[in-house]
Amino acid sequence: MPKSKGRRKPKRSTPPPPPEAKPAESPIWYVATMFSLMGIGVLVIVLNYIGVFGDFQRPLLWSGLGTIGVGFMMTLNYR
Repeated sequence: MPKSKGRRKPKRSTPPPPPEAKPAESPIWYVATMFSLMGIGVLVIVLNYIGVFGDFQRPLLWSGLGTIGVGFMMTLNYR
């Protein structure tokens, strides 16, 4: 009985691409700054509503919301 020759493997003409590099992790100061900004923003808003700064002041509310927003924007670059 004749033997089969089997399948031939195709030759690779180009080398395989190098493995992708793992993205670097965020430093500790970045994480601390991110959460600090969000916490300070919440604190400013709460203290404004309690009346620690005098009567309710709209610019303090906007600055607190802006600070929280900057903290959330930093989460986009967190790794």
